[in-house]
Amino acid sequence: MRTRTLTAATWRVVTMLLAASPALAQAPAPAPAPAGQTAKPDVDPAQERIRKLNAYVGLLNRTLRAQESLSRYQSWVNMKTGPTGRERTIYGLYGLYDVRGEIAKAEAAMAQPPAMPELDGAMKNYITTYQALAPTITEAEGYYERQDYRADKMEQGKALHAKLAVAGPAFLAARAKVDAVFRVEKEKSDALELAAIEAREGRKARWHVANVMTEARKVMDLLPTDAKPVVDMAAFEAALGRYAVAVKDMDGYSAANPNSFHVFESRPRSLLGKLREFDAKLARAKGDARRGAGRDVTWIVNDYNTMVSTAQTATTFSR
Repeated sequence: MRTRTLTAATWRVVTMLLAASPALAQAPAPAPAPAGQTAKPDVDPAQERIRKLNAYVGLLNRTLRAQESLSRYQSWVNMKTGPTGRERTIYGLYGLYDVRGEIAKAEAAMAQPPAMPELDGAMKNYITTYQALAPTITEAEGYYERQDYRADKMEQGKALHAKLAVAGPAFLAARAKVDAVFRVEKEKSDALELAAIEAREGRKARWHVANVMTEARKVMDLLPTDAKPVVDMAAFEAALGRYAVAVKDMDGYSAANPNSFHVFESRPRSLLGKLREFDAKLARAKGDARRGAGRDVTWIVNDYNTMVSTAQTATTFSR
């Protein structure tokens, strides 16, 4: 099954979700301090979490290229025996991006509040494994791009493979750990944001947008990937059910308050329809996306990414 891995789509989307907190961004400015008093800056716990998580996501997005590069390499190399030079097609690897700035921001975020011991530790290890892997990928990308293997009979390719076979799995394991613990912290951030919106203005348009996006992301996290093609159907259908409730609630609010949303209004229910079709296919396949349902994943992810983009301005131009 050649579906786009959800990890890639998820992190790109999460960046947008974290950066886009319209209700928080539009919160009223604090009143000026009385004469003779020094104003104390208000500390918003939700925004502190968002700033920290955004620093991490910025790095995760850019270093995703390393995961894609390893996948390209694994598509043509026998990882047990390494390259021989006799492969039908030699694709090489993808080059990496310059992530020095993103690493610096992530490292600075580790010392910033709020403390997230498990995620902070996972990010530190992730950076270490990336820095161990990146030079080898860069060297290998140049080696295959120049087709040096034709001149040295794949001698250096074999030496590089020995390094990739160790550093690659270590990096992927660190990435998987970060993915898992990040979701936990993101859910805490979502809960804080929803509570802040409700406390400030009640369950109005901005609250419904945030609520729908929170529940949608939980469904997306459970979609199949190349690495995990069999879906936990009980968890998936439970998350889908919660998303359906959120969408229905938003539609009810929209019906009672016309023009509350800009462009965004129809997208949550459209995604819900596609997800329910996908759920039916998965059910027939006993959760195994390789049995015909996997082709839908890319389209669902694309629709979700579009929904994330429109969510950022969903209430900006409403009337």
